[in-house]
Amino acid sequence: MPKKTLLIVITISLLFMGVMGAGFFVMWGKISSLNRPASAQSEEVSEDMAEEEKATDKIGPMFALDTFIVNLADKEGKRYLRVTMNLELKNDDLTDKLKKQLPRIRDSILMVLPANKQEDITTVEGKIALREEVMTELNSFLGEGSITNLYYTEFVIQ
Repeated sequence: MPKKTLLIVITISLLFMGVMGAGFFVMWGKISSLNRPASAQSEEVSEDMAEEEKATDKIGPMFALDTFIVNLADKEGKRYLRVTMNLELKNDDLTDKLKKQLPRIRDSILMVLPANKQEDITTVEGKIALREEVMTELNSFLGEGSITNLYYTEFVIQ
């Protein structure tokens, strides 16, 4: 092969590799710029989650309630709910108040639970709504914000 042909092949090959390299460089820059907002957004989300974790790490004092077994408001009346709950309190001072008002607390919960139907409380949304209803009822006579959360430790419908 003559030197001139070899020189042309090498030049074309180098030119082709240069164009390919430039193309990859441009594409890499576009891909990186597309990912930057997502990464910035994920940093914001991770910062928000870190703040929420800090807030949720500070769990207040717990007050365990005995198990409740109630008939549900289904037409057939054959379903019952067995539920055990823990109440998260705003502060330790409320523990004595809860012990003194335990009959009233149990009565209030026993009025709320059997008013529900099985199909209403089998979904996650239904359980959350029931939790909110119980907390609202208890906070109505214990003082707003006394019960900060309610945790189900057992939830069985049969």
